[in-house]
Amino acid sequence: MRVFVTGASGFIGSALVPELIQAGHTVLGMTRSQQGAEALVKAGAAVHRGTLEDIESLKAGAAQADGVIHLAFNHDFTNFQKGCEDDRKAIEAIGEVLAGSGKPLIGTGGVLVGNPVPGHPVDEDDVRPADGFPRQSEQATLETVDKGVRGIVMRLSQIHDTRKQGLVSFLIRVALEKKKLAYVGDGSQRWAAAHVSDTARLYRLALEKAEAGSKWHAVAEEGVSAKEIAEALGRRLNLPVVSITAEEAPAHFQFVVGHFMTLDCPSSNAKTRERLGWEPSGPSLIEDLNHLVLAEGV
Repeated sequence: MRVFVTGASGFIGSALVPELIQAGHTVLGMTRSQQGAEALVKAGAAVHRGTLEDIESLKAGAAQADGVIHLAFNHDFTNFQKGCEDDRKAIEAIGEVLAGSGKPLIGTGGVLVGNPVPGHPVDEDDVRPADGFPRQSEQATLETVDKGVRGIVMRLSQIHDTRKQGLVSFLIRVALEKKKLAYVGDGSQRWAAAHVSDTARLYRLALEKAEAGSKWHAVAEEGVSAKEIAEALGRRLNLPVVSITAEEAPAHFQFVVGHFMTLDCPSSNAKTRERLGWEPSGPSLIEDLNHLVLAEGV
């Protein structure tokens, strides 16, 4: 299968491209930078220069493919609303190109959204509630199914290795700035997590096997507590660990991350493992945090 991958030179894309190629697929990877283009060529992929904002470029890439994996997203939380709008427009544009073809389009969302029910891990078949959260990747992807696209949703948890860890990476930045690690209340809030290598394999399995309208959880660990995360980072960064109140969280953690720090959102992977035959085997989140690669001077 010839697969068009947006965000192909990013964190997950850099693991996904070789995973696809090793499985016999060919990859057309979208990147905006020369460095990204060079990395894609080295990995054995063809290069498609473009950005999320360049709708015609997205359409041109999708038109050359047997399937699309959409990873790209602008994680600038200072302009989060625009990033979410650009993401929806990108999915809609790709969907237009693939309409009526039955070709797969994997859109990327997250498990840390909605209104989790206490004591109930988010399930793959759970419907994401209309809670006003600005990122609408999941809904936009599912809407393509009615247009004859094999729309598939990948819900990401905290995807990690020793260099990057999803939203935990933002916690590290805040901790280095404020010289302390913080968690909210008793720190019992849980975030699901998965290693980047396991996540890349799951995208491939979904591309090859998943049905239209299906939703999958890139979750190896159902829930790692905020306190456990903070304590691991405190040890690695040699910083004090403190508890703050929910009222203090938005100012301390800033914008979207502050909201997520108050959520207890464990997520199940049972149906993903059973239906796709996915067995995560990578290091745990805490293992990677214990071996966190620190920037020079930290």
